[in-house]
Amino acid sequence: MFGAILKSLLHLNFDNCLVADPYLNTDAGTMSPFEHGEVFVLDDGGEVDLDLGNYERFLDLTLTRDNNITTGKIYQSVLEKERRGDYLGKTVQVVPHITDAIKNWIEAVAVIPVDGKEGPADVCVIELGGTVGDIESMPFIEALRQLSFSVGQDNFCLVHVSLIPVLGVVGEQKTKPTQHSVRELRALGLTPHLLACRSAQPLLGSTKEKLSQFCHVPAGNILNIHDVPNIWHVPLLLRNQNAHHSILKQLNLDLAIPPALEDWTRMAETFDNLTKSVRIALVGKYVGLSDSYLSVVKALLHACIACSLKPSIDWIAASDLEEDSAKLTPEAHTAAWETLRNAACVLVPGGFGDRGVRGMILAAKYARENHVPYLGICLGMQISVIEFSRSVLDLESANSTEFDDQTPNPVVIFMPEGSRTHMGSTMRLGSRRTLFQMPDCITSKLYHNSEYVDERHRHRYEVNPEVIGNLEEAGLKFVGKDDSGKRMEILELPGHPFYVGVQFHPEFKSRPGRPSALFLGIKWPTEPCASY
Repeated sequence: MFGAILKSLLHLNFDNCLVADPYLNTDAGTMSPFEHGEVFVLDDGGEVDLDLGNYERFLDLTLTRDNNITTGKIYQSVLEKERRGDYLGKTVQVVPHITDAIKNWIEAVAVIPVDGKEGPADVCVIELGGTVGDIESMPFIEALRQLSFSVGQDNFCLVHVSLIPVLGVVGEQKTKPTQHSVRELRALGLTPHLLACRSAQPLLGSTKEKLSQFCHVPAGNILNIHDVPNIWHVPLLLRNQNAHHSILKQLNLDLAIPPALEDWTRMAETFDNLTKSVRIALVGKYVGLSDSYLSVVKALLHACIACSLKPSIDWIAASDLEEDSAKLTPEAHTAAWETLRNAACVLVPGGFGDRGVRGMILAAKYARENHVPYLGICLGMQISVIEFSRSVLDLESANSTEFDDQTPNPVVIFMPEGSRTHMGSTMRLGSRRTLFQMPDCITSKLYHNSEYVDERHRHRYEVNPEVIGNLEEAGLKFVGKDDSGKRMEILELPGHPFYVGVQFHPEFKSRPGRPSALFLGIKWPTEPCASY
C-alpha cells in the first residue's frame, strides 16, 4: 500500500521492492498451500511467497526471484562461498557474514529497475515478514540496523505495522502489544519513524496520543489502517492521512504534488456501487484456505469489476463431489452438488496429487454436458482431457500418470525434462510462449487476435501428444501449442459457450484495471462483457 502511494507520485522514480522471508526454505516452491498459501510464479520462473504477487498487482511491476530474500537463500550463498574458500579460512558467523550477505543482496537488487524504466530507483520498499522477536528474523533485523547506519537516517524510513486489538465488552483499543513490539524493536537498534496500525474501527484520539507518548513516534506519523469496504480504499486512506508527506519528509525528498490516485478512487467507487453478483464455483483441493488460490480470486475480482459484477465465489472441496462422500459425508456431498448446480460458471484451478481428482472430473463433465462456462487452469486443463477421454472416447481407464502410473491409457504424462527425485525448481516454470494454431478460436480473439501469448507456467505433467489426434477428431480442439508445436497449451470445445483449458496460469499476470483476457472472456450468464 505504501508502494502504491509512492508510485503515484509522478516525479518519483519508484520502481522496486524486496520481500524478506525469514524461513529456511530457499523458495516457496515446496511449501504446502494449506500452510503458506499459494506459490506465486514470476516471469523468470521464481517460485515465491504470495506477497510478491500482491506487489506485482498493486504496483504493476514485473519482479524477479532476486526480489525475494529468504534465510535459505542467504545461508546457501554464504556456505557456497565458504566451500570455495572465499573467506580465506575465517570462522564464518552470523555477524558479519550472514548480515553482510543480506545487506549486499539488498543493495544490489534495490537499484535494478523492474518496470522498464532506466536508471536506479529513488525509493525501494523492503518488507520484512514475521514478528518482532522471532528467532528467524534476528539476522535480518541486525542487517537492517547496519544498513540504516551505513546509508544514513535521511535515506532510511522504518514503518512498523502493528495490530490494535479491541478487548472486552467495553470496546477499549489496546496499545500494549504495539508498545511492547516497539520497545523490543528499539532494543534491537531500530526505531520506527511511522506506525501503521491495523484496527477494526478508526483509532481514537486518545489511542493515538498514548501510542505517540509510549512509542516515541509523532502523532502525525501514526497511520490508521482500519477496516474498509474493499482493498482499493487503503491507498486513499493513507493519502488522506498524509502518509506520503511523512515518508518523503523522513527521506528528505521534496515533492509537493499530491499522489495521483484517480484509478484507485475509480475502482473503489465502482466496487462499492456494484449491485449485480455472479456465482462462481471454484472446485479445488485446497479450498480450506482461500489464500491457496489468492491470484485466482484476484483475477476473478478484476474481471468481474470490469463487467460491473460482484463475484460470489462458492468454494467446493472436490472430494465432496465424489461418490464416496455420498456415504461418508452425505450432507457435504449434497451441499457441494447443489452449489455446483447453482453456479454461473465452473473453475478448476491448479494443484498436485490425486486427492479430489474424481470430483474435479465430475465437475468438468457437468460443465461440459450442461453448457456451463468452464475454465480449467493447469491441472484443470488436464482434468478436462481425462474427462473427455473417458466420456467421449469411451476410455474408462484414461488417466494421468501422476494419479495412476500403470494406466493403460495415459492421456496426461510426466514431462521428460522433469525430475522424479527432486521437487524444488524442477518443473516447467516461468513465462513461456504459446502460439495460436487457429486464428478464429475464442482464446485468440480474447488476446486481441495475437499470434501468440506469453504466460507463466508451473507444471510437471502435460497432455500426451500421442492422443491429440483422437481427441481432436472427437471434437476437442487444441488451439494453442508451445513454440516446438509438440506441447499442448490451450484447448477449446467448439459449440460450447465457453469451455477452455490452459496449461499456464493466466491469473499471475492479471492486474486491477487490466484483467486477464481469459478471466474477462468467461461468458457470464448475466451480462457477457466480452464479445468474440
